[in-house]
Amino acid sequence: MGVAQDTTSITVNVGVVLDLDDVLYGNIGLSCINMALSDFYASHSDYKTRLVLTTIDSKRDVVGAAAAALDLIQNVEVQAIIGPTSSMQARFVIELGEKAQVPIISFSASCPSLTSIRSPYFFRATQNDSTQVNAIAALVQAFGWRAAVPIYVDNEYGEGIIPYLTDALQAVDARVPYQSVISPSATDDQIVKELYKLMTMQTRVFIVHMNQYLGTRLFAKAKEIGMMSEGYVWIMTDGLTADLLSAPNPSVTDTMQGVLGIKPHVPRTKELKDFRVRWKRKFQQDDPDIIDAELNIYGLWAYDAATALAFAVEKMENFGFQKVNVSSNSPTDLATLGVSLNGPNLLRALSNTSFKGLSGDYLFVDGKLQASAFRIVNVNGNGGRKIGFWTPTKGLVQTLNSTTTKSMNSSSVSSISNVIWPGDNIAAPKGWEIPSNGKKLKIGVPVKDGFSQFVSVTRDPGSNTTTVKGYSIDVFEAVVGSLPYALPYEYIPFANPDGGTAGNYDSLVYQVYLQKYDAVVGDTTIVFNRSLYVDFTLPYTESGVSMIVPIIENNNKNAWVFLRPLTWDLWVTRERVVNNLSRVVLIIWCFVVLILTQSYTASLTSLLTVQRLQPKVTDVNELIKKGEYVGYQEGSFVPGILLELGFDKSKLVMYNSAEECDELFSKGSGNGGIAAAFDEAPYMKLFLSKYCSKYTMIDPTFKMAGFAFVFPKGSPLVPDVSRAILNVTEEDKMQQIADAWFGKQSSCPDSSTLISSNSLSLKSFGGLFLIAGIASLSALLIFIVKFVYQERRVLSPDDPRDSMWRRIQNLFIIFNERDLTAHTFRKNEVSDRSGINPPYAGEPSPLANSVHTEFPGDPPSSECDSTPNRQESQEFVIDIDHLNNPFEERRTAFDMACRLQN
Repeated sequence: MGVAQDTTSITVNVGVVLDLDDVLYGNIGLSCINMALSDFYASHSDYKTRLVLTTIDSKRDVVGAAAAALDLIQNVEVQAIIGPTSSMQARFVIELGEKAQVPIISFSASCPSLTSIRSPYFFRATQNDSTQVNAIAALVQAFGWRAAVPIYVDNEYGEGIIPYLTDALQAVDARVPYQSVISPSATDDQIVKELYKLMTMQTRVFIVHMNQYLGTRLFAKAKEIGMMSEGYVWIMTDGLTADLLSAPNPSVTDTMQGVLGIKPHVPRTKELKDFRVRWKRKFQQDDPDIIDAELNIYGLWAYDAATALAFAVEKMENFGFQKVNVSSNSPTDLATLGVSLNGPNLLRALSNTSFKGLSGDYLFVDGKLQASAFRIVNVNGNGGRKIGFWTPTKGLVQTLNSTTTKSMNSSSVSSISNVIWPGDNIAAPKGWEIPSNGKKLKIGVPVKDGFSQFVSVTRDPGSNTTTVKGYSIDVFEAVVGSLPYALPYEYIPFANPDGGTAGNYDSLVYQVYLQKYDAVVGDTTIVFNRSLYVDFTLPYTESGVSMIVPIIENNNKNAWVFLRPLTWDLWVTRERVVNNLSRVVLIIWCFVVLILTQSYTASLTSLLTVQRLQPKVTDVNELIKKGEYVGYQEGSFVPGILLELGFDKSKLVMYNSAEECDELFSKGSGNGGIAAAFDEAPYMKLFLSKYCSKYTMIDPTFKMAGFAFVFPKGSPLVPDVSRAILNVTEEDKMQQIADAWFGKQSSCPDSSTLISSNSLSLKSFGGLFLIAGIASLSALLIFIVKFVYQERRVLSPDDPRDSMWRRIQNLFIIFNERDLTAHTFRKNEVSDRSGINPPYAGEPSPLANSVHTEFPGDPPSSECDSTPNRQESQEFVIDIDHLNNPFEERRTAFDMACRLQN
């Protein structure tokens, strides 16, 4: 086919390689190319060049396309080739074009893998498939779907987009758990088999990337087996959207109601509207056998590609080919392939060409069109209803010309219109379901000996059944019960055949990554290294690694405790009142002393009645420095923290239960026990609730995220279970579960200073009694020494007839008598000075039986008249005035004793 030309124009040969039996690409594309050249030269009649087209049908064959390109380059000596249709055909054609320096311009080869050829002679006059993956990922993110399964055709076109799609989904925290690959020649039964396989999986979000023929059959079978019902999500890539919705067929659209589609946005202009009318009329004239054909995006790109080539060729001169000299017996035509002399110049001209085309702004950058906005459509009725757009700068928007300020890459559902989903549902599907014909979730649970309040696994050998219970189990069951859907599951203990644990918690969590378990439920802590290969829900309990140490009594009730209420400088400020001025101040001091007395009483009472307890160890570095042994729970991640702190591995002791930990504390660090234990806060609180009087939890506390449930990376269950945890936590249910397993635990005293009430004992006043005892004993000893010294004559051996025992008895008799020189007697005698009645004759004297005691100055005992004839009734008078002299008092007493003796 060619273009009319006058005698002054330069003819430029251009090849066209298309699948002419493909209406969407071949027939529509070729008609648009012809109309583009007619329109171009009609408006640019002064141009000196005229493109002459040579069209060859590639017949949907890769080899046919390559043969057509080789024929055009070698025999027609074309300056450029428009085509081929598919990406598979384009790969070898591009290689030929580069060898001959002939630009290859394809308006339908969209596979990203063609970029890897890195040929400067390939111009992609269509959107790269990789440009739409961010739009698809934005939809997945907007609706909160955590996983999606791509369904693609098993060829280069289908495979090319998958790496880019996977990366885009992972960037929005959505995973690809499975890739469904369907052969281009798959039968209906094979398609149904693959769809049934997808039904047994949890994911309900499917991204379809294939050609029209295969896509139509896929949607028909999906509806047939019930996969176009409520809960399913289907998203078509731009190729399939354009193929199926450019000329909607009611029998096809009826099978894909609620499906979302992505397609490049084409601005609605007057030129485009006029062209649609002209194209429809001409296409019906040229191809009357093709009914209901509609102009599509590929036709517009074909029109603009031909226009761009016409602009570029006008800038060229000296069109021709350089022949290659080869021997006549060359085995292939490739050896005789010539080289276009104007190829490099045409390459630069195409790269610098820009204009306003029917598809929008047209410009090649690095050999490809720049990404434009994508239109998002929702299949309803017999067509696609626009619900919004996606642009590289604004993300999801409802309108492109919106004046509302949008954040970069918006991914909010509110940014697009309402969607009618499969099953005529207006509520967005959650993107996953527990298959009704699928298996139960396999829930791994830890097997442990101690702290069974959290998780306990009991096996009954008789019935061969396993019972799993505990605080973590009850919390999980309460959470599952609050989900808006049923979640069948079964517990599988992480145990060896003998019933013992099969590994630590890290090993248990790793089983989820290995897909042995679907989840892990138990007292599993959120740790960074675990989060690299699994996902955790929100924590259902607080956590943190703390240190437990024994507590000792800070004994304030020592022997001198009564001195502590007042300082020494306050003790020595009570001085003797020596003058009248001091007596004036004494009144004020009375109030001071009163306050001091009350304060002293209160302070002393506190010291004596309050028991103060302190931790035995307060510093982790002290444990490390002294080389103390410390404990940790078996299977915990705590040893890693202890090793990072600087503990020697040989100083770490493992325990399995609270009772074993208490036993290790009892032994002590030097006797095969421990000086401190490190464990997570929930275990420590449980331990302290049992041994609160012996141990305490002290700082530092190493913060941890808490206990949570484990699911595979990207599991759609994680957000739902996390929300359910929040729901259960805010209710009383969580507290009821905790009370059922742990009881209402009383809080232990603070770690800094522990106090408790205590009663007084004799030991509390030991110092005070010691002072009183010493003072009393000292006074007694001084008195005895003084008394014995004064009565030493009684013990002297004057009378050899008296035995020593008799002398001691006499000494005690003297000690037992009244001392008339005592202050009490002197006071009574002075008060009775007005008259004292001496004893009458015959009255027994109170000193009659007294024994004489000699004092210095006393008359010798020989002076005492011992005459037996003395009258006992003789009267005598005591001169009271003499009593003022102590010496006279003794003398008088001596005389009275002598008289009574005689």
